[in-house]
Amino acid sequence: MGVAIFAFVYILGFSGFVASEYRSATADVAERFIPLPELDKADYNARMLALAHVSSTTEIMSTATTSASVISTTTPSLWPVPTAYPNADAILPFQRIVAYYGNFYSKGMGVLGEYPTDQVLAQLASTTLMWTTADPHTPAVPAIHYIAVVAQESAGREGKYILRMPDDQIDHALDLANRIHGIVFLDVQVGKSTLEYELPFLEKYLKMPKVHLAIDPEFSMKFGNRPGTVIGTFDAADINYATEYLAKLVRDNQLPPKVLVVHRFTYDMVTNYKNIKPLPEVQVVMDMDGFGSKEKKYGTYNRVIAPEPVQFTGIKLFYKNDVRPPANGLLLPAEVLKLTPAPIYIQYQ
Repeated sequence: MGVAIFAFVYILGFSGFVASEYRSATADVAERFIPLPELDKADYNARMLALAHVSSTTEIMSTATTSASVISTTTPSLWPVPTAYPNADAILPFQRIVAYYGNFYSKGMGVLGEYPTDQVLAQLASTTLMWTTADPHTPAVPAIHYIAVVAQESAGREGKYILRMPDDQIDHALDLANRIHGIVFLDVQVGKSTLEYELPFLEKYLKMPKVHLAIDPEFSMKFGNRPGTVIGTFDAADINYATEYLAKLVRDNQLPPKVLVVHRFTYDMVTNYKNIKPLPEVQVVMDMDGFGSKEKKYGTYNRVIAPEPVQFTGIKLFYKNDVRPPANGLLLPAEVLKLTPAPIYIQYQ
């Protein structure tokens, strides 16, 4: 009963009502209209409750038609956040994203650059199927998570301590995603640059329906340090700039909603989280990016991600760093899905 009451209170504060829209089918026949796609709010609500592991789903959903809270064992009543409903054709929470991360120039930055292309794609397909099998109600979609702007130790020509990837490398990421019917994330490590300066370089790609964005506070050097010497930070204002930038692209180009992934493993990597505003055009994932033992990963997730809710959550799994002694093995899907809220974005490095 307590969960149901909280859900109802949350529902009253939910702001994202989606109005029906219509467009003319032809220029000459004004009376003929075709409805645009609408979000299945009932399905959305049920899935948000499922991520919460709420046991009284039937009772709550019988009295409500909007999203209800995800209840955390350590931080009750925080989830989900009362944000706007996404537009129709949103990926989350209808599908779980399973991403392979890296850069094609580097064997040390992640799986994408470490193995031959055919091996990467076969392994990603197998991993995606593994997650669908673990949670058949939430089919998994594969993603190529490519670091398109790489922070580096040297200042470079512009003094920004970054290296932007050439178009042919980003095109290769797009080609890999097309081969597996997946999506692409372009990851930005701004170094001493800014999102305002860097995102326009990627705009022609971000206008594509299947291309999404990730930003990494670890390498945002706001205080003049060289990347890799300290852990960087983004404020809510930076994240809101990225969401608003993407939202405009969605509106101007009539795109399905974008997903914005924000990496995080410390408090200071993201400041003023309560001011972060997901939009109908942009879904925000806070991705737990730390490595180590299963206990350490659980601890970081429950200490940093779960208590500071934004919209959705993710987790990064390291094929190497998570299994090095004293670590005790890679988290399995069943173990990840026990987290509250259950991560909807899974990344492998």
